[in-house]
Amino acid sequence: MFPRAITAILLAASLLAGCAVNPVTGERQLSLISPGQELALGAQQYPINQQQQGGQYLIDPALQDYVARVGSKLAKVSDQPQLPYEFVVLNNSVPNAWALPGGKIAVNRGLLVLLDDEAELAAVLGHEIVHAAARHSAAAMSQQQVLGAGLAVLGAATRETGYGDLVNLGGQLGGSAYIARYGRGNELESDRYGMQYMAAAGYDPQGAVRLQRKFVELSKNRQAGGLDALFASHPPSQARVDANLRHAQKLPRGGTSNRIGYQRAIAQLKRDADAYDRYDKAQVAARDKQYDRALSLVREAQKRQPREASFYQLEGDLLAQKKRYRAAYNAYDQALQKNPGLFSNWLKRGLASAQLKNYSEAERDLTRSLRYLETPYAHYYLGEVNEKQGDLKTAYSHYQTAAKGGGQIGSAAQARIEALAGKG
Repeated sequence: MFPRAITAILLAASLLAGCAVNPVTGERQLSLISPGQELALGAQQYPINQQQQGGQYLIDPALQDYVARVGSKLAKVSDQPQLPYEFVVLNNSVPNAWALPGGKIAVNRGLLVLLDDEAELAAVLGHEIVHAAARHSAAAMSQQQVLGAGLAVLGAATRETGYGDLVNLGGQLGGSAYIARYGRGNELESDRYGMQYMAAAGYDPQGAVRLQRKFVELSKNRQAGGLDALFASHPPSQARVDANLRHAQKLPRGGTSNRIGYQRAIAQLKRDADAYDRYDKAQVAARDKQYDRALSLVREAQKRQPREASFYQLEGDLLAQKKRYRAAYNAYDQALQKNPGLFSNWLKRGLASAQLKNYSEAERDLTRSLRYLETPYAHYYLGEVNEKQGDLKTAYSHYQTAAKGGGQIGSAAQARIEALAGKG
């Protein structure tokens, strides 16, 4: 039998066995994942995704509260108001937003600065709420399982990093987090019902039209830049603009846009725009190995916003690249004081301590990083630290865990396992 025919039979069987009702549209859709499994997956992956993508934005806690209030207004009028919705702003310059199963939703600060008013924010959040309420993730993951594709993975950083090369060893590291890839139908569905949620919550659904128009213009004018991630998961098109226009005409008029309130909410982000611009340019310079220029730029960023931990973490990376480990340790220490809840701050300070041969401190910090995010890097370097301290049994265990991560770090861990076995 031809492979396509086998796939078709498997898909048909799965459709019969695993159909569920879309809670938003009332239509039947493939679902091999139970609602309980879906909720558990979202709850498990939500903190992992946040750690991988820079952690929460801490400079202005009021902005977190504001976005959560807007999201909650929309969630209450959704087709699944009972879901355990959560909304966070991530400290990430890439303009993007995403939803995990169970209503775990995030929006990057890099997207917030592109929006003009609260209605546009409501359009973003309403769209993501529909993905969660309609169980799009469950349907997409079920389809991927049937076709043998597995889960769509938002992967960790692929660039391998040596012990002394800490540049770029940061917010994108860690285990894999699961984010389903949505089809065109899911996107249009989320636009349509998201606009209904907007109207029900008292927002002007024209905000969704303006949002899509903005994205289309950005893509046409090749101004996308960091918008690649957003456009990959939410591709803009004139067809979506036209569809949103048609939907808006059917919805009540007179909803709020609240531009003044929104601009007040993002005022701190706008004040810090120059600082984050320098930080972003410093990262580009670092990737191009222009370390002195990167160091100058990130220190300018620090002067403009001294409370931002990521500026000090990048300074530490650059100093470590220059093998100035004591200065790098001090920079990481400042990053930790400003944000003790981010795994990479603990990981990097631990690596700097190891370079300074402060092995007990290194072990403490590397172990602490694992509380926030399991990474093969932390396990590998804990193995090195334990080995230097003479604790070969514990070192072996950490190397075994690191080896499962694959890639260069996994190969290095496997080499140490074989070396330790040879000693035995």
